[in-house]
Amino acid sequence: MSDFAERWGLGPEKYWLYGRLPEEKVRFDEATGVWEVTGYPEVLAVLNDSESYTADSTRLFDVDEEQAKLIKGDMAQMNGPEHIHMRRQVGRAFSPKAMEDLEVRITRLAGELIDKLAGRQKFDLLGDFIDDLSGILFSELLGTPPEQRHMFKAVDQTMDSDVQMSTVGQGGEEYFDALLGPLLPLRDFLSDIIDERRKEPKQDLLSLMVEFKYLDGSPMAHDEIINFAVAVLGAGHLTSPILIGNTMLCLDSFPDEAAMVRTDRALVPSMFEEVMRYFTPATTSYRATEADVELGGVKIPKGQMISLQLGAANRDPRQFPNVDVFDVTRAPNQHVGYGRGSHYCIGAAMARVETRIIFNILLDRFPNLRVDPDIAPVFFGSPEFTGVRSLAVRTD
Repeated sequence: MSDFAERWGLGPEKYWLYGRLPEEKVRFDEATGVWEVTGYPEVLAVLNDSESYTADSTRLFDVDEEQAKLIKGDMAQMNGPEHIHMRRQVGRAFSPKAMEDLEVRITRLAGELIDKLAGRQKFDLLGDFIDDLSGILFSELLGTPPEQRHMFKAVDQTMDSDVQMSTVGQGGEEYFDALLGPLLPLRDFLSDIIDERRKEPKQDLLSLMVEFKYLDGSPMAHDEIINFAVAVLGAGHLTSPILIGNTMLCLDSFPDEAAMVRTDRALVPSMFEEVMRYFTPATTSYRATEADVELGGVKIPKGQMISLQLGAANRDPRQFPNVDVFDVTRAPNQHVGYGRGSHYCIGAAMARVETRIIFNILLDRFPNLRVDPDIAPVFFGSPEFTGVRSLAVRTD
């Protein structure tokens, strides 16, 4: 439905939001040297096959020693048994018991922060509320001082880069430089705290990471722990703010669906799943072929870069009926917004808990909450994300 994309000023490069999908579900982009996969079954086949397609896409580039130090240990680049082993270790921080404790903490903290907005007719939903909430929660999770949560804004900068992945010329190196460069101050910040945790462990995620071991029993190097922590932040810290912001845009565009949710709060969980499908935040994921493969009837040689277009796959009519309709009751809704397979988003459970509680508290306090029609939302600039970084709302 192009009215939605046009209303919010989204560019034509987000073609799936305009109801336009390529006929070729697997195609080679000569300009970038990357194979683009847009079909749902084709994307799913790649995500579920970690032997033929590796998440370690950096192996296709001549990564220098300094760049390698900024990448090794990043769970998003791991593959195979080592990746599964690391997920199990960090998974303790996202266990069902941890999520129960988190629910209590989110409820109390959200209540405290939203009290500060009492009486205001308009505010920035992210800048005045959700960014602080998510920043404090992740500070407590990692074990960093909450008053220094502004350091996490380095992750925002990487999402504003408009550099696109390419295997042509120096495209790959430029891409990684654009992603890694803004993170250097955050790395220094985390490095100092990791040193402190080695001397005096606490009940936090950084203390847990210091104890991480590879399959052979060897410990993670200092830089690798930093990279692991940055990856957790990148995957989790912005998920809830972006998802709630995107949800507000969807509800503002589809008032009938919004009325259903306001009347029946039991629809809140399925509403967020539909936002993940309809207005997918993280729209792109990368893999590299480990062997000659055939995907969607197309042969792809070994050593090729694959771009998985998750946003487009979530609009594939072969999987979803009425793909361009925003339906908060959609079931089943097996979207790939959180990925799939061995690299399924490890923070998905946390995101679901956080967004459900925050949204219900917002509606409790501000029954008439809506997007401010006089102030346009500000979106992140990355071609790999579709999400707001600033969203003005009204309560009257």
